[in-house]
Amino acid sequence: MRLVDSWRRRTGPERFETYTRWTLYLLLAFVPLLAASVIGVTELDEERAAAFTAYAGLVVVETGVAIVVIRQGITAFRDSAPVRRGPVALLLVVTAAAVVAAVLGLPPAGDSAWSGRGAAVLVALAACLFAVTPVLTSPVLLPLALVASVAAALANGPTLDRPNVVAIAGVFAIVLVALTPSFRISVWMLGVVWEQERTRQLHARLAVAEERLRFSRDLHDVLGRALSAIALKSELGAELSRRGQGERAAEQMLEVRELANDSLREVRAVVAGYRQADLATEVAGARSVLRSAGVRTRIIGEDADLPPQVQSALAWVVREGATNVVRHSSAATCTIDVAVLDDGDDRLAQLTIVNDGVSGPPSTGSGLVGLSERLADLGGTVTTEAAGDTFTLRARVPLDRDGAGSGATMVAP
Repeated sequence: MRLVDSWRRRTGPERFETYTRWTLYLLLAFVPLLAASVIGVTELDEERAAAFTAYAGLVVVETGVAIVVIRQGITAFRDSAPVRRGPVALLLVVTAAAVVAAVLGLPPAGDSAWSGRGAAVLVALAACLFAVTPVLTSPVLLPLALVASVAAALANGPTLDRPNVVAIAGVFAIVLVALTPSFRISVWMLGVVWEQERTRQLHARLAVAEERLRFSRDLHDVLGRALSAIALKSELGAELSRRGQGERAAEQMLEVRELANDSLREVRAVVAGYRQADLATEVAGARSVLRSAGVRTRIIGEDADLPPQVQSALAWVVREGATNVVRHSSAATCTIDVAVLDDGDDRLAQLTIVNDGVSGPPSTGSGLVGLSERLADLGGTVTTEAAGDTFTLRARVPLDRDGAGSGATMVAP
């Protein structure tokens, strides 16, 4: 159960990285089995028992070091960081020792290319090559695969004639050239996924920055002119006072007071636009923020005669829901649906926000608690539901409560 919960809490990129890593680890873990199969189909000489035993042990050690190297290589590729040279150097040393042990401990290939020292050398070289795929590009990996194939085939000489060596080299090359890019492509796809995730997070931060700039621009427009006028009239009043023109100075100071009061009212109006949410405005703002974060957004709505307090409550739901989609999910699509429903003799205003970016259990944070308390004052409810990778936030507010008053018309964009 803990393993399942841990998996569900991971984001999409984290899940893909876990899958990619363990797939490559398991593929490398099969290397000792390949070495065992090569030894099993080879006619071994008792005089070389120590050498081929050493080869088997070295392949096991090489596999462990190779897993460490590819693990660090994937991390370095993902984070664009340098690779530690120590494990790579150790891998090269162990690989060279395994190749020497294979040459000394196993005879040349017999009837099958996958027997004898050539196949044993290929297994050791392939494990090393696969491990370094995250830090080498394809133009380097493919020639190395060909060189390893030829070296493994030549290890069967000089007892085999040239045509057989060439044929074995061709077989080895086909296998290595097919498998090596698959390791590289897996790591490259992981890098693409993380790059997309970083881009999505950047879009989200830019959307927040855009909102902050809008707020600062509104404050500048409201206060800039007023504060300049206040400064100018205060300076004029002080100068008139120094000249003994007290009445005119008093007039200027009264104008300063009026400007200050007007500015205070305008600032309160600006802040009220953020603290007293309007449903139509919040729906439009949510669509802008979500699309800036790379989330395809669909708005479904209808003209609804909603009381002002209902509009304000649902507007807070839109604001909180859109914020949660950007901050706590990896959604690709989001739908915002505003509707008026008949529930028996009652009429309900319903707001539904659905996204496909679930990365863990439904949240029970303070934001949703605050929404529940806000809607409870109007007799409304907030519910959440997670099904697969889809998360649904649904708010319902009755429209037939006492004091509902005349509503304002909201047209969903």
